[in-house]
Amino acid sequence: MEINEIQDQIIEDFSVFDDWMDKYQYIIDLSKELKIIKSEEKVEQNVIKGCQSQVWLSAEYTNGKIIYTADSDAIITKGIISLLIKVLSNQSPESIKNADLYFIEAIGLKENLSPTRSNGLLAMIKQMKLYAIAFDHKENR
Repeated sequence: MEINEIQDQIIEDFSVFDDWMDKYQYIIDLSKELKIIKSEEKVEQNVIKGCQSQVWLSAEYTNGKIIYTADSDAIITKGIISLLIKVLSNQSPESIKNADLYFIEAIGLKENLSPTRSNGLLAMIKQMKLYAIAFDHKENR
């Protein structure tokens, strides 16, 4: 599935909820589906800087696609990173670099996060795109 198709599906999934308590519960449920980072990859190098809670993110490049794994010590944050992974994992570096993550605005996520969580969200996106830039650069050398 392409990035925009996945985003459209997420927007549709969230449209069934009327209030943010239900949406938060859905984000928590999504956190349970997250493919967890290997324990040996829970190292300082994989910690996303700028997040209020601990978030570890790892990326593997296989067959032209980036596969992300992550974990967090905060359940909402874990759900947010799982949403980002759902959208960006198994995509090409080029697609990830150029992705417009419009689903964040469309589902109202950014406006319903505290300022520190919002900063964390931006830090997660930035790190995922940095991995894409690095893998793209490595591939095109």
